[in-house]
Amino acid sequence: MHSLLEVPEAKYARAAASPLAIARALAEHFAQSAVERDKTGGTPKAERDALRQSGLLGLIVPRELGGLGATWADTLQIVREIARADSSVAHVFAFQHLLLATIRLFGNPSQWRPLFEQTAGKDWFWGNALNPLDTRTVATRQDDGGFEFDGRKSFCSGAIDSDMLIASGVDPASGKLIIAALPTDRAGIELFPDWDNMGQRQTDSGSAAFHRVRIARSEVLAEPGPLSSPFACLRPLIAQLILSNIYLGIAEGALEEARRYTLGQSRAWPAAGVDSAGKDPYVLSTYGEFWVGVEGARLLTDRAAHALDAAWVRDLDLKEAERGEVAVHVASAKVATTRVGLDLTSRMFEVAGARATTASLRFDRYWRNLRTHSLHDPVAYKVRELGDWALNGSHPTPSFYS
Repeated sequence: MHSLLEVPEAKYARAAASPLAIARALAEHFAQSAVERDKTGGTPKAERDALRQSGLLGLIVPRELGGLGATWADTLQIVREIARADSSVAHVFAFQHLLLATIRLFGNPSQWRPLFEQTAGKDWFWGNALNPLDTRTVATRQDDGGFEFDGRKSFCSGAIDSDMLIASGVDPASGKLIIAALPTDRAGIELFPDWDNMGQRQTDSGSAAFHRVRIARSEVLAEPGPLSSPFACLRPLIAQLILSNIYLGIAEGALEEARRYTLGQSRAWPAAGVDSAGKDPYVLSTYGEFWVGVEGARLLTDRAAHALDAAWVRDLDLKEAERGEVAVHVASAKVATTRVGLDLTSRMFEVAGARATTASLRFDRYWRNLRTHSLHDPVAYKVRELGDWALNGSHPTPSFYS
């Protein structure tokens, strides 16, 4: 019997296997080279192409537009599944769906429907060049209603090897953020392979330059536009919940890696008076703490995903208070997965032992990946938002980060 990765058909998702089964087969494949690719960095071209062939790039695209019509809960479960094996690939895969959500939430049906349909039909991979905190790209309005983008942009995750981009610039006349969906190969776009950070080493989160790039009026996501309604304000919540699922996936992957090593390689400490590390009371106590932490974070994260699904189907009928409830659930998940993940990926060496620090295993990649990604935005501000909710009953104020 062939594995999914050996099936000759172009799209595994067109076969009988479920999306989750496909994701698990892909994750198993990605895990085989994750250590080596963490060393080399750069673009995970083969892995991105496997995702293209899988049909999973259209996971949240409605079935009537050629996609799989998955819920956010199902989509995020798949993100987490991939993150257990390779959080860099999970990052670019997850941002695929964040960028599609951006089109859906900020654009009108004449924009998002054909783009969704082409994404599913052509296996388009979307890259990110939005980064609202980087205002160096200037969007100059043109006489035809379009814009010209000129300037630099940082943290452009997945832009290299993408087919389409979500990009932003600031209109100096109005001070507003202009967001557009355009082909990556548009004349004037230059992408730089300058991402060389300690973690998430294959996300291509480097920089881009826009040299007088023409943006047609039809490519600008202005109707209804960024954060224009409670429904549009789901976009930052989707982003934050994606991060939570990546962090949880990293923690789950690290826990399983540590478990295998402890049972297969670790030695009991002489003072423990037992014949195996698996019977050491302090090792057992630490694994108990890991379990409680991960299980609690998982429950919070899943609750937030179901709340997001309930809000998503409300569309423009979504109320501010309803959106606020989702924000509280998402912030809770973000805080929990960050704290639990950082603790576990650091302390896993306490239950694995000194030999587990050998560079050939690169167990430190779990911590490096989570530490790098968790700096996307300060978790302390999520705690403050939750404190304001717990004490004053105030929902988080919508922004690109809350």
